[in-house]
Amino acid sequence: MTTLEKVRVVVVGDSGVGKSCAVHLICHNQVCSNPSYTIGAAVDVKIHEYKEGTPRQKSYFIELWDVGGSVNHANSRHVFYNQVNGIILVHDLTNRKSLLNLRKWLGEVLSRENGGGGRSKSSSEYDPEQFVGCQVPILVLGTKADQVDSKRQAFLSNTSLIAEECGADEFNLDCLSAKHLAPGSTNSVKLTRFFDKVIERRQVSRESSQFGANSQDRRRLNSQKSFHMD
Repeated sequence: MTTLEKVRVVVVGDSGVGKSCAVHLICHNQVCSNPSYTIGAAVDVKIHEYKEGTPRQKSYFIELWDVGGSVNHANSRHVFYNQVNGIILVHDLTNRKSLLNLRKWLGEVLSRENGGGGRSKSSSEYDPEQFVGCQVPILVLGTKADQVDSKRQAFLSNTSLIAEECGADEFNLDCLSAKHLAPGSTNSVKLTRFFDKVIERRQVSRESSQFGANSQDRRRLNSQKSFHMD
């Protein structure tokens, strides 16, 4: 059996917004009947068909790292942000503060990616300019859509500010209904597109690293030739 390549996606958001239920639905296409609070991080895996239906189709393991949102673990979460290929930001549609806090969560992950040590930043320190040049694909996911009335649902269908700032896809989800991610649905299409972007970004990063290593080898070889000529 061919070993599948893996990409890592971290799933972050406030405690209790429904990250674990969302991850379970995404990976197993089933409702999570007995969710529990995540301590540290829980990892689930989805097999994704990259560019499905095209000559470039290829199977990948998508590792979804469901990171616990408790403030008690804020100083230790950075260990889960190494080599992140994609980010899913999760908020509760019935809790506006959880949407505002996504800036803090994104800043926390990106500060680790940029060598900032991963320490949590308060929302007052958030600077939209830190997303300029960010190449990590981002998806914004609102949960508990079943608990929102029709008028507010229409309002929430508009793109959120953070999704606009990040150029991220966004959709809302009822984690108690598998049909919200039914094949061919708008939500499913957006999720597939996000995973394809994550894989493409990983490929670009790998090619850049290989190019950099080859360039170093060429410089080293040239310096050796110069030394021998002297």
